[in-house]
Amino acid sequence: MIATTTIAPTGSAHDSRDTVHPLGSRARVLLTSVFGPYAQDDEYGSRKLNPMELYHNQVTREQGIFSLRMFHRSWGIMLIQSNISAPCTLLDFPDLERFVDEIRTEQYDIVGISSIIPNIEKVRKMCDLVREHLPNATIVVGGHVVNVPSIEERVDADHFVLGEGIRWMRRFLGEDEDQPITHPRIPSGVKAHTLGVGLSHKPGDVAAALIPSVGCPMGCNFCSTSAMFGGKGKYVHFYETGDELFEVMCGLERDLKARSFFVMDENFLLHRKRSLRLLELMIEHNKSWALYVFSSANVLRSYTMEQLVGLGISWVWMGLEGEGSQYAKLNGTDTRALVRTLQSHGVRVLGSTIIGLEEHTAGNIDAAIDHAVSHDTEFHQFMLYTPLPGTPLYAEHLTAGTLLDPREIHDADAHGQERFRHKHPNIDPGLETEFLQRAFQRDFEINGPSVIRVARTTLMGWLKYKNHPDQRIRARFAWESKELAIMYAGALWATRKRFRRSPLTKKISVILKDFHREFGLKSRLAAPLVGRYVRYKMGREERRLQNGCTYEPPTFYETNQLAAAISYAR
Repeated sequence: MIATTTIAPTGSAHDSRDTVHPLGSRARVLLTSVFGPYAQDDEYGSRKLNPMELYHNQVTREQGIFSLRMFHRSWGIMLIQSNISAPCTLLDFPDLERFVDEIRTEQYDIVGISSIIPNIEKVRKMCDLVREHLPNATIVVGGHVVNVPSIEERVDADHFVLGEGIRWMRRFLGEDEDQPITHPRIPSGVKAHTLGVGLSHKPGDVAAALIPSVGCPMGCNFCSTSAMFGGKGKYVHFYETGDELFEVMCGLERDLKARSFFVMDENFLLHRKRSLRLLELMIEHNKSWALYVFSSANVLRSYTMEQLVGLGISWVWMGLEGEGSQYAKLNGTDTRALVRTLQSHGVRVLGSTIIGLEEHTAGNIDAAIDHAVSHDTEFHQFMLYTPLPGTPLYAEHLTAGTLLDPREIHDADAHGQERFRHKHPNIDPGLETEFLQRAFQRDFEINGPSVIRVARTTLMGWLKYKNHPDQRIRARFAWESKELAIMYAGALWATRKRFRRSPLTKKISVILKDFHREFGLKSRLAAPLVGRYVRYKMGREERRLQNGCTYEPPTFYETNQLAAAISYAR
C-alpha cells in the first residue's frame, strides 16, 4: 500500500461542472491546508500518533532517534496555485490563530481548503470561521475528506471537489481548463533530520518533487488514490510524453539545482513509452539524474537492470503484500529475490506491507510479519487493511453491514495506522493496533536502523558502478556516494556504539569494515571523529523525545504575482 496519496491534488465535483464564479479570474483566492498543530491529541482530530510526517508516521515510527523526520508540503494546492490566473495566496500549515488572522485582515472571494479524512473536524471549524469573517466568500473543500459519507451535512461549504483539481478550479474561474500544466518548484522535503542531525538542505542536495500523473490504474480495492481519480484503469497525465517530462525536469534542475527527483506518481514505470523516451533524452543530454519512484513488483521486472540504472532509479517504493496475496501486481514474483537484485545495484527499497488482510489471524500474523521483515528493505511501511471511504473495499463492507458504527470509531483513528474501520472476520477489535506496532518493532529489531541499511546498499551501488564505462552512470553513483566515507562512516560508528550489546553489532561491524576497506584511512579517521559528534546529537535528540518533544512543520505564506501586486497596493 502506498500512502503518500494524501498529497495528490483534488478536483471533479459533487456539483455542476458549469458553475462559474461571478468574478471569474478577478476573484481573489486563498488556498490552505488544515491548521496545526498536528502532533498532539486534540478535539479536532489531531493525534500524536499521526503527525504531519510521512516517514515517521508510517515507515520509521518505532525507530526512535533513528527515525527519518521530515515534512512534505501540500503539493496539490501548490499545483493549483501555479495553474490559475486569478490572484491567489497559499497558506500552508498555519496554526488556527494565523488562519483567522488571514481571513480577518484580507478579503477573499474564494477559500479552498484541502484535507484528508482524519482532519474533517478541522475543515468544519475552518469553514465556520470563513462564514464568520468572510460571509460572501465561496468555500471549496477538496481532497480525500470529500469521500466522507454525507460530508455536506457535517461541513458548511459551497462546493465539494474530488479528483483532479486544476481543471476544476480553472473551470470555476472561467479559464481555459486545457492549457498546459505549469509544474511548481517544490523541494520534496522540509526540515529533514535523523539521529538528531539535520540533513543538508543546500540547493542540489534536496530532491525536487516531480508530479507526472495522478491516480493509479492498478485499482487495488483498498486504494483511496485510485478511487479518487476514477478507479481501476483510470489516471490523469499532466505530462503525456517523455519529452514533456524531460522539459519539466530540466526546469527543476535549473531553478532548484536538483540532481534527484521524488516522482509522485503511483506507478511511474507502468507508462513504459514515456519512461523509455525519458531514458533516451537523459542519455542524449548526458543527465546523471537520480529518480525516487513508486512501482509495483511486476512492472519493475518488465525492465532490464540496465534500463533501470540508466534511468537513475535510485529508490523504489514497492508493495510487498505477502505470500498468497490476492493482488495480481505480485503474482509470480519472488519479491525477496527482486529486492536483493535491486539492492545489489545500489537501488534502495522502501517495502510496503499490509497488516490485517482477510486471511490474517492472531495465529498467522507473526508469519506474515516475518515474511515482510525477511526482505530487509532499507525502509518498511506497514499499513492496516481497512476500508477507507470512497474505495471499493468500503463499498463491499457497507453492503455486507460489517462497517463499524461511527460512534465506535473516530475518523481520526481509522487512517490505516491505528484501528480497523470494519469488523475483521478473524481479528478481535483492538488487536490490530498491537499487530501493527509489532510489525514495526520486529523490522527494527531484526534489520536495525534504516540508516545502516541505506549505508550498506549505497556502498554496494558505488562498488558496482564506480568504474562503469559510461561517465553518466559513474557520475550519478559518485554523487550519491559522496557522504559515505565521512558522514555515513561516523553514523555507523555511533550506531554500533549504541547497539554494542545487541546482535546488530556484528551486522554494523561488517558494513563498517567494508567502508574501511573501500575508503581506507579517510573512513578510519572519520568514523570515530564524526561518530562522537553524532553520538552527542543522538543523546540530545533522545532527551528531547523523552521529554515529550514533537515536531511541527513551518508555516508557508506564498502569493502569485497578481496577489502580491494587490497586497503591495494595499
